Amino acid sequence: MSAQILDGKAIAADIRVGIKAQVEAMIAVGKRQPGLAVVLVGEDPASQVYVRNKRAACAEVGFYSELHQLPSDIPVARLLALIDDLNARETIDGILVQLPLPDHIDEEQVIERILPTKDVDGFHPYNVGRLTLRMPLLRPCTPKGVMTLLERTGRQLEGLDAIIIGQSNIVGRPMALELLAARCTISICHSRTRDLPGKIIAADLVVAAVGRPHFVQGDWVKEGAIVIDVGINRTAAGALVGDVDFPAVAERAAWITPVPGGVGPMTIASLLENTLQAARLHVPG
Repeated sequence: MSAQILDGKAIAADIRVGIKAQVEAMIAVGKRQPGLAVVLVGEDPASQVYVRNKRAACAEVGFYSELHQLPSDIPVARLLALIDDLNARETIDGILVQLPLPDHIDEEQVIERILPTKDVDGFHPYNVGRLTLRMPLLRPCTPKGVMTLLERTGRQLEGLDAIIIGQSNIVGRPMALELLAARCTISICHSRTRDLPGKIIAADLVVAAVGRPHFVQGDWVKEGAIVIDVGINRTAAGALVGDVDFPAVAERAAWITPVPGGVGPMTIASLLENTLQAARLHVPG
């Protein structure tokens, strides 16, 4: 079997076209353009690339965006005051604080300071709680993007045995909630899981989000499974690779996402969808 590729780059481009058309329609009837504020603390090179890509996507679809670049030693009170100011601004629909933050800043405190209706990353406990209760508002971007990819396979998700490798608050846990809402039977694996290969090979759907290059081996994966690789790891040579041994797994899977070009573009597309949704919450009608 040779897996079909879930091309996140192409699907995300389609989503951006649709969002741009909706923004133009909003402006045509006198509404303001959606606004996103991005807060970057420090000078982490990877974070700078992510922020640049997000702002470029905003410009492409017609969003207003602004960048607040802050020093790595910023006092917590100053960062929270900025968030308070952005919460109060009517032209800002979404606030994105790029993670990770420096060690002296409590990420949870920062996330909880953002208004839930402006939490376009979907990390606020209010939004995670709504997802838990199957009443989603702003959904965590990467799991949301994965669900969009899965829709494009045309496969019925209901009843599938799904396994998620990784239990982070950003991907693993909300991914489990998304798949549970889709009526999958889910397992979450982590560093204490016993016989991980044996559990993976029983799964119809594998989501790898462990942060270890080429971790999932080909003979761990069931023939005909769907494999979603969330990992983005940089090798010593500078290449980007996923958590899955792509060539070996692609020989067994029915569908697989590449790295790069799979989940990454969908995360940004989901951020744009969330920002547009937030704008509609703030300027209804």
